[in-house]
Amino acid sequence: MHSVKSPRRLALPGAVLFASAALLPMGPAHAETGFGGSRGEADTSSGSSGRDITSQVTFNTSRNGTGESTGALTAVGDYDPPACWYEPKWTPEEYEKDFEQRWNVGHFSGAAQGYAAEKSRYIEGKPYKDFNKEKSGEGMFWGTVYDWERLEGDDYLACSQADFWVDNGDDPPVEGALDSETLAMLAYNRLQVPDTEVTLAPAEATKVNLPTWAWLDKADFHEVSVTASLNVGGWNLSATTTAKPVSLKLEPGTADATMFPASGECTISAEGTVGEPYAKGKSDETPPCGVTYLRSSGEGTYDLKATVTWEIAWESSTGETGTLPDGTFGNDQAVTVQEIQAVNR
Repeated sequence: MHSVKSPRRLALPGAVLFASAALLPMGPAHAETGFGGSRGEADTSSGSSGRDITSQVTFNTSRNGTGESTGALTAVGDYDPPACWYEPKWTPEEYEKDFEQRWNVGHFSGAAQGYAAEKSRYIEGKPYKDFNKEKSGEGMFWGTVYDWERLEGDDYLACSQADFWVDNGDDPPVEGALDSETLAMLAYNRLQVPDTEVTLAPAEATKVNLPTWAWLDKADFHEVSVTASLNVGGWNLSATTTAKPVSLKLEPGTADATMFPASGECTISAEGTVGEPYAKGKSDETPPCGVTYLRSSGEGTYDLKATVTWEIAWESSTGETGTLPDGTFGNDQAVTVQEIQAVNR
């Protein structure tokens, strides 16, 4: 995942830069507003024009993972969610107000040329006359939204199109406009999945050369999903992204161990369980999911890492479906391994 970056002031020829991380007022229960990649406090810094713009995408997280033991997925392989996109933002009247506020600034280098170009584009009919007020109610002006957490290098060049008009129901005439797959990726960025602490037997301390059984209970391990929606200006589009657990990988924390199965990959059953709980009388059996340590951990412990792979699929309100790269989430568990004590008689 990309690391969080501070907003930068970028000069875009012929276009206006937007600062994107301000959040809208909260919606109904379990709904959030803002950006797919945004976590923590919102950034409200302005761009070089002194202008703020906010995403109108909302998120329904009622079926997301909850609690302190949840975490965000790390995508596997080549996954590059958009750092910017276009959304419907303003009615003609709102755009006029925004235009006036935008240019109510002190003189700066290039201000005259910039104002003249925008006046020509949005007031004088090249191509919009008087902010397209004659089409009020029939569409909206679209603008750029940046996700500052993902913006790197020249990513901003992908959305350098000046604000443009789209009639309600028409497809936006540019690449990078918000669509079902983009919404699905924004929902992916909001997914929270349950912790992967497995149950072990023996629980307190295991013994050298004796199998340690490992399993996950389906009650604490289930699908999660987030829905991202855009409902504004004649546009009503949503996509639900679902994460389904498909496998558990165990890494013993030492080379002196034998895994079961040998790959360390424990599959998830149709019932949603991983492995099999240990029961009395199975001490001589090979666990379907587990590990045998071949050397004592001495005065310390081994870090048993348990990582779950989640399969990601999405479905749009338009009926479109698709998949996104798998995600993983895992943690370490301290395991004490002791030598078997021989008893001399």
